[in-house]
Amino acid sequence: MARVGFIMDPIAQITPHKDTSFRLALEAQARGHDLLYFELSDLYIEDGTPVGSARSLTVTDQSEDYYRLGERQQIKLGDVDILIMRKDPPFDMEFVYATHILDLAQRDGALVANRPQSLRDCGEKLYTAWFPELIPATLVTRSEQQIREFHKKHQDIILKPLDGMGGASIFRVSEDGNNLGVIIETLTQHGQQYCMVQEYLPAIKEGDKRILLINGEAAPYALARIPTAGETRGNLAAGGSGRPQPLSESDWALARAVGPAFKAKGLYLVGLDVIGDRITEINVTSPTCMREIENHYNMNIAADFFAAVEADVASKNE
Repeated sequence: MARVGFIMDPIAQITPHKDTSFRLALEAQARGHDLLYFELSDLYIEDGTPVGSARSLTVTDQSEDYYRLGERQQIKLGDVDILIMRKDPPFDMEFVYATHILDLAQRDGALVANRPQSLRDCGEKLYTAWFPELIPATLVTRSEQQIREFHKKHQDIILKPLDGMGGASIFRVSEDGNNLGVIIETLTQHGQQYCMVQEYLPAIKEGDKRILLINGEAAPYALARIPTAGETRGNLAAGGSGRPQPLSESDWALARAVGPAFKAKGLYLVGLDVIGDRITEINVTSPTCMREIENHYNMNIAADFFAAVEADVASKNE
């Protein structure tokens, strides 16, 4: 039995039957672990020691009255066996500060999943640049001129912020270039911040596939998120519908190409976003879709996650 701490967004606001953090909590509880609950604001450093204002957590797999929290207790984070960092984007400085606190927790003996340094290094959108042969034509810039040149070259493009999630603020601009100027102004804040521009992939009509990798190994099934009529985005949060399906040969090839890098960086749970045979995003902060895949195929991806984490804790303690 271990103490497992969950650092996440307010549990009162989740949708239990869809939430991956909740699914991991259910699995941890089923394995006999003691659960602790933290929000980002509960973490602090006192005289160089990382501490958390924790509450014990009990979960029940139902749509209402699905959790119970105990009284607050101040706990040295290094004394928690496993800390699972599941704070949703935006990837802002508060998130970065939290990862520095978790670096100290890791120094003091906790296993943090995903590894704090890798959470900083492997931002959802930008980490794709480390695998240029596997991604669509992509530009990351503040420059209006560079974006216009990219549009002129590729004709049909997607523009999105670097710190968003759930399909928020993703724009498609086709050959006519309608609204390109105002979209550039909005996403770059008149040239003051970076955005990502990618060529439009027609294969989105067959779904934006979410592939889950556990400790560098792909689960054998993905969730293809299908855009609604007239919509570019397949994200479930943007109204897309989910279609569970087996990985294709090209999906397996992509997963095998990137999996070893994820494992080396201590990324125990990664959500790979794939359109056609191209990786469009690599989600490391709080990847979702575990419940949808598990429920359809009667499988236990969460158990694979904990098996990997528990094995590393046991190895560290030998």
